[in-house]
Amino acid sequence: MKTLPRSLRLGLALLAAAVLQGCAAPEPWVKPYEREKLADPVMQWSRNSLADKHREHIHSVREGARGATGVQGGGCGCN
Repeated sequence: MKTLPRSLRLGLALLAAAVLQGCAAPEPWVKPYEREKLADPVMQWSRNSLADKHREHIHSVREGARGATGVQGGGCGCN
């Protein structure tokens, strides 16, 4: 029986290690006690959340048939 070249064996071992790495138990990236820092208003994309909500409402009224943003209602503006 012919043996595989050393580089091919090494490559297969690395591939097997990479595949088996996905079987490890996932650990949360963010600990529960660190989440309050991420919920800080400084971490938000926009500084003016009221204006963003208003802009989203206007967009959902104008594009009433579009949907997929979690806003209920049609194109009349009566959400």
